Amino acid sequence: MKGLDLAEEYFHAHGAAMLKDKFSAFVDRIAVGYVGPGSECFGYDDEISRDHDWGPGFCIWITAKDYKKIGKKIQRAYEDLPQRFMGFGPRIVSTGEEFRTGVCEIGNFYRIYTGLDGQPNSNREWLNIPEPSLAMCTNGRVFADPLGEFTRRRDRLLEFFPEDVRLKKIASRCFTIAQAGQYNFARSLKRKAVFALQYAVAQFCVDAITIFFLLNRRYTPFYKWLHHAVKELPRQGKTIHAKISELLSQKNYDKKQVIIEEICTLIIRELKSDGLSDAGGDFLLDHAYQVHERIKDQELGGQFSLIN
Repeated sequence: MKGLDLAEEYFHAHGAAMLKDKFSAFVDRIAVGYVGPGSECFGYDDEISRDHDWGPGFCIWITAKDYKKIGKKIQRAYEDLPQRFMGFGPRIVSTGEEFRTGVCEIGNFYRIYTGLDGQPNSNREWLNIPEPSLAMCTNGRVFADPLGEFTRRRDRLLEFFPEDVRLKKIASRCFTIAQAGQYNFARSLKRKAVFALQYAVAQFCVDAITIFFLLNRRYTPFYKWLHHAVKELPRQGKTIHAKISELLSQKNYDKKQVIIEEICTLIIRELKSDGLSDAGGDFLLDHAYQVHERIKDQELGGQFSLIN
């Protein structure tokens, strides 16, 4: 059973009644779901995932005002719920990961991941938030949110980056893909520089995958889920997943170079399809500058600089 399904079943079996019976005056102000850093919140959990921070549990989100009044009481009631459910549990909670389930003030939940008291209001604030953090606070499911405050903030983040921020990131990825795959890979191979060669392949794969998340307007998750997650993207997801698998399994370095160029050709085709580049040639660095020129924000669109 997947952890996300277990969390929802657990809430409906035990959590919903607890909130209705003990906090009836506040139940129409309480949001419940399961969102956060665990693999189960992305739907990527397996049997190996069950050795820590997995099992019966869910999140309860309330406003700052309500948290002062009843936050600790709800937490105690939550902790009194059955520790075992449907043959699973109790959860083995890692030190420092206690926040994954239980009661959390809405503002503090988003502050954990964005570092901001409210929504990001400027392009610079958006750029400062790591993409995996945005993926973690917009994954999972919301089981109930009658007040709508938690969902309002979530929906704004799900709208994705402002376009100038997205373009800045795409341009940066084009630059590093060209640098690692089309330039340094071949040079490292000639020098027989094993470390640099392997690093170039790894960097190329990461950036090639993440540019497709940007093209699909989806947040890039934590690195260990990158390759698994990319195949779920509606636009070229399965294709890039297969190409990366082929690249990593190929032992012949000349053939690796061919696959790298095939991936770059695919990226260029998608950029042109979106009207983000009209540059000729197959070197992604040329296309990076084309994308960068389309940024309207003068601060972001000044001198070309690499960002994460």
